[in-house]
Amino acid sequence: MEYLDFEKPIQELEDKLNQTLLIGSESDVNVDTTIKQIEKKLKETRKDIYDNLTAWQRVQLSRHPERPYTLDYIRAMCGDTWLELHGDRGVRDDKAMIGGLGKIDGQSYMFIGQQKGFNTKTRQYRNFGMANPEGYRKALRLMKSAEKFGIPVVSLIDTPGAYPGLEAEERGQGEAIARNILEMTRLKVPIIVMIIGEGASGGALGIGVGDHVVMLENTWYSVISPESCSSILWRSWEYKEIAADALKLTAVDMTKLELVDEVLKEPLGGANRDRETMFKAVASCITKNYTKLKKLDAKTLVAKRMDKYANMGVYKG
Repeated sequence: MEYLDFEKPIQELEDKLNQTLLIGSESDVNVDTTIKQIEKKLKETRKDIYDNLTAWQRVQLSRHPERPYTLDYIRAMCGDTWLELHGDRGVRDDKAMIGGLGKIDGQSYMFIGQQKGFNTKTRQYRNFGMANPEGYRKALRLMKSAEKFGIPVVSLIDTPGAYPGLEAEERGQGEAIARNILEMTRLKVPIIVMIIGEGASGGALGIGVGDHVVMLENTWYSVISPESCSSILWRSWEYKEIAADALKLTAVDMTKLELVDEVLKEPLGGANRDRETMFKAVASCITKNYTKLKKLDAKTLVAKRMDKYANMGVYKG
């Protein structure tokens, strides 16, 4: 178990609890009272810390190295029915963007999403979850295939942004993202978007247009990361915590601004603390929302989606 800086008090208490349990098991000393006291203190400390997280602390939780990634969710929800599809039919297969077919409770879905790596080798292989233009074009190809066969689309977002390299720009990164946004607004099948980690910039928007957009409790969604915002405004990353607060990027903030439709609660301490519970919650959320969306005909579905995004950002003085 890895602990973030603000989780150190929890780590100390958990270490103390484990040491006490070890003493009790290896000796005749009765440690029941001590264990109860530590457990009570641990419960209170967890609640105090996780109920009062700052925006920056939620950003840190969204990047926790043990947090489940896109393929973890898909494999847990779909099991043996998962079939990954590859390639944009133009350049190559982008390993940072994955997609394919899978079933949840017998219903087929086309899944797309960014995939990060869990160690140095796989992070490089997945390009740190930053897709190139061919990744967005692959995603669009799969979404159009889903539309052709009447299969709903589920988008799982977890990216620090689209890849900003020169070669990506040469191959049309901006156009690829813009094209996806345009095509997703008028796709004639239900689209459910789940932000499961980082939702940064155009990298997230490129697969982020949906009929129902859900943010997990400890995720963020913004036009720019706190570090990049800090470096632009203050020429330093030292002000990233201030930037995180100012950007209003948490799930609660985004709901208040009516930019997302639902916040999905995570287990206490984050999705990394109880993966199985989180997998079931996400699967249940997808099923619940698809059950509502499938009742709409294609014309109504697209019209409601277009209206939803057209009404965003309207200010009433």
